[in-house]
Amino acid sequence: MRCFMDERAIELGEYISETKSTVRSAAGKFGISKSTVHTEVTK
Repeated sequence: MRCFMDERAIELGEYISETKSTVRSAAGKFGISKSTVHTEVTK
């Protein structure tokens, strides 16, 4: 479970960085909540 979360955090970070997107748009792209995006990227 932890490995999956780490991989998704990396994917989210790369997506946000490369596309200059917002947390909201990244959440929509990955089908998760804004809170989850924020939590995973900041930890």
